[in-house]
Amino acid sequence: MISSLKRQSGLLLPLFAITGATVFANEGAAVAHSYATTFLWIAILLIAAKVASLVERVGQASVLGELVMGVILGNLILLNISVFEPVKENGTLTFLAELGVVILLFQVGLESNMQKMRKVGLPAFLVAIIGVVLPFVLGTYLVGPWMLPGLSSVEYLFLGAALTATSVGITARVFKDLGKLQMPEAQIVLGAAVIDDVLGLIILAVVSAIATSGTVSAMEIGWITSKALLFLVGAIVVGQLTAPKLGKMFSIIHTGVAMKFTLAISFCLIFAAAAQWVGLAPIVGAFAAGLVLDPVHFRYFRDPKVIADVKEVVMDCDESVKHKLHAAIEPHAHRHIEDLIEPVGHFLIPIFFVLTGMSVKLETMFNGPILLTALVITLVAFIGKIAAGLAAGNVRKWLVGWGMVPRGEVGLIFATIGKGLGVVNDEMFSVIVIVIIFTTLLTPPVLTWLLKRQEA
Repeated sequence: MISSLKRQSGLLLPLFAITGATVFANEGAAVAHSYATTFLWIAILLIAAKVASLVERVGQASVLGELVMGVILGNLILLNISVFEPVKENGTLTFLAELGVVILLFQVGLESNMQKMRKVGLPAFLVAIIGVVLPFVLGTYLVGPWMLPGLSSVEYLFLGAALTATSVGITARVFKDLGKLQMPEAQIVLGAAVIDDVLGLIILAVVSAIATSGTVSAMEIGWITSKALLFLVGAIVVGQLTAPKLGKMFSIIHTGVAMKFTLAISFCLIFAAAAQWVGLAPIVGAFAAGLVLDPVHFRYFRDPKVIADVKEVVMDCDESVKHKLHAAIEPHAHRHIEDLIEPVGHFLIPIFFVLTGMSVKLETMFNGPILLTALVITLVAFIGKIAAGLAAGNVRKWLVGWGMVPRGEVGLIFATIGKGLGVVNDEMFSVIVIVIIFTTLLTPPVLTWLLKRQEA
């Protein structure tokens, strides 16, 4: 099987390179960002992502294949193949990728519900607290000074802050691909990741303020914390109050699928924008929107085709059961909002993971001392999050711990901000990038193995 995958990959990857080279070899920088060029890049990235789904044949979640495909395409420059370099600078593709992860977290929120999230509220909170505090302390006060001696305290603070990050998109995709989003462990990870994002924001803001002005007041910390908490609570409360009214109001205009889709996706994007405005990641708002929306909010909408099919089924029944059967089926005749959002996810989400993989720079591994330092810090990064799973209660703690491990694009954002402020030097930046590579690429196969072992 593995040899078959290698043969197929060996045939297809050169095809992508030849196709890309043929299309883009003679184009200048101005044409590289034209609509036609971007359309072709989107097509190539989507096909590459689907080719990467070959990993499913060896029991892995497709997200791993998409990440690895991105790593391969993004590092062809090391072989003097620069065909895919324009992708990294394409603003449209970057926007589509960000929209993709917003849609992913919206889907995850839709497949979760408030009742389940409340049940895992305390374990999720404890997992988040430990998963932030432990890596931060280990990175700032232990492994940072030990492996990177001679740096300033602010630099160690940024290293610790980068280790607190959790990229929930990667973990959520693994649970989703394997149909495990409803299990308690997945709900704990999702809840903890939202809290983790809030705590990470607070730490990042505080450390950035210290790097900029040398100090930060308790009032500033309190305001940052209050703003994040107020958004989360306010989003859920406002969403639950307004969603039924909005559903009823828009159904007066039209009860079809298009209106239902528009209402749901707009709800998601408004919440994502609101999260960004208060300083949180847009994915937090998207997840909150999905968590708020329930099928009951769309009870005024009906898919005429589905209702016609239901009526055709009950038409052949006896009169004695026809009424009861029709009454039982009709409330469920509308298409679930998850089904409407899913094609959008198929389009956008793979772009996000392929581009995430392309941001990985393998040349950072060519420096022996930096690689050794990074491996030690990576071990600490794994320990800090896996240990947080011990607070998950009466569930499979390993699953929760590993679910919190990937740093992904969130850790990269922390490192980039630190570099922009001049407190993260090139050596530390390379170390953080290597930590992100290992935590991002190793988590999906390990998590998949743990989930499959549970089924055995």
